[in-house]
Amino acid sequence: MSRFSKAQSGMTLAEHLAEVRHRFLVCAITVSLLGVLAFLFYPHILHFLQEPYCAARSAAHKGCQFLVTNPLDGLSLRIKIGFFGGLLAGSPVLFWQLWRFITPGLKARERKYVIPFVASSVIFFVAGMAVAYFSFAHAIQFLESIGGKTLLTEYNPNQYLTLFLLMMFIFGVTFEFPVVLVALELVGVVTPKQLLHYWRYALIAITIAAAVFTPSGDPLSMMALALPLTVFYFVAIGVGKLLKK
Repeated sequence: MSRFSKAQSGMTLAEHLAEVRHRFLVCAITVSLLGVLAFLFYPHILHFLQEPYCAARSAAHKGCQFLVTNPLDGLSLRIKIGFFGGLLAGSPVLFWQLWRFITPGLKARERKYVIPFVASSVIFFVAGMAVAYFSFAHAIQFLESIGGKTLLTEYNPNQYLTLFLLMMFIFGVTFEFPVVLVALELVGVVTPKQLLHYWRYALIAITIAAAVFTPSGDPLSMMALALPLTVFYFVAIGVGKLLKK
């Protein structure tokens, strides 16, 4: 039985399910309330998300208005922004609830790292979204150039937003890579020595993952994902060595 399982074995099934339900409700209420705020501030959020599109289109001397062909597109777009806005704005609470759920399986020495881990999780998540945001204009330019100049490109806002938010979410999640590595080092699943030994295989895996998980598929976005992850890998090894001393 693992150390985490032993720490949880003192809880009954009902207590364990009650804790899961409590943390889920906290997350759901947080996302719902912040989602309502995002719904109300929809025009400002849409303008912010439209900026990379406008930057790409202005570089090609084109307008950046969206093309709506369905009467329900405006409503579905506003609901989508409300949901993802609540999810992203509530990420600190979500990470906190996740780490609070994990901490009963950790030793007292390891529990003191909860707040730093939550803070670093939020910072890296936001950093990943920021990289996606600033590289998305280049992704749009690349995708339009692939289609050729004979195509008249006018984007539906729902399709644009789905691709953009998916890219921001994937970048945010993958930027949690160093946090997960350091956590695994602390609980003894892997050691800094092992990570350093297999660094070549790690770089190959990172390159493949960047190619597979980058929604836009353009080289610049894949590089914008792969390079930071490579740096994070070696930084996590160094942090793991320091924390193990």
